[in-house]
Amino acid sequence: MSASADANSDICLSTLRETDRDRYLACLLSPEDKRGALAALYAFNAEIAKIRDVIRQPLAGEIRLQWWRGQFEEGPNEEAEANPVSAALFAAVEKYRLPRQTFVDMLDARIFDLYDDPFPDRNALEGYAGETASALIQLAGLVLSPADAAASATAAGHAGVAHAISGALLLMPGHSARGQLYIPLDILSAVGLDREKFLAGDDKVRISAAIEAFAGLGLDHLKKARAGGKIPAAVMPAFLPATAADAVLKKAQKLGADVLQQSILPLQWRRQLRMVTALMRRSI
Repeated sequence: MSASADANSDICLSTLRETDRDRYLACLLSPEDKRGALAALYAFNAEIAKIRDVIRQPLAGEIRLQWWRGQFEEGPNEEAEANPVSAALFAAVEKYRLPRQTFVDMLDARIFDLYDDPFPDRNALEGYAGETASALIQLAGLVLSPADAAASATAAGHAGVAHAISGALLLMPGHSARGQLYIPLDILSAVGLDREKFLAGDDKVRISAAIEAFAGLGLDHLKKARAGGKIPAAVMPAFLPATAADAVLKKAQKLGADVLQQSILPLQWRRQLRMVTALMRRSI
């Protein structure tokens, strides 16, 4: 690896240390020769996931996503090649022959984040999670071992949905404060709520029921991810960021509406221990 490539990888890891500690730790638990590519993937994900937080108008966010889309469809321009994260990412795409369409689909799915419209139903939520969190696990798996990534694709799909739901629960206080909601409308309707009533925050009983059902959907996908048995050792590092989902989802079910008032993120040392244990057991 060249000095510039090493520097880009270091920048990606440094970015993750500040923006996505779980994926940063997952990189450190991955084979050394794969860390740079994984860090680039995860730094890219962090970049597009935070767009809503740094813009004032959705159109500005769509422009940022379109810029990335153009790099994948037309090839990286000089601006992309000069940026450490994008330079490292496109080097990984070339080296590991990662499917560019998967990145395009991921960017298209992230348009949802820019607006306040909710998912109409579970299928829409699962589709979004499949093109974001699940796709990221599969891309990391392709970096680690293409053959094993194919063998673990079903587990990656379900693990990604569970991880996406746990992430939405962790961020729910901030999302709700700005009028954003990731619980699908069919789950809200089943407990007698709509988007406006949930965001109003008055009906604690029904809000708790909605959160419990939402977390339960995540746990159901986690169960399905585990149903196939042990994950191939070579790609297990790709699943490590999702290992905190179990604790988050169970705590959300227990707390219900209180999720809107308190953090449900497990302590870092617990998350790190869970990753190491999962790596040895080859199960999330």
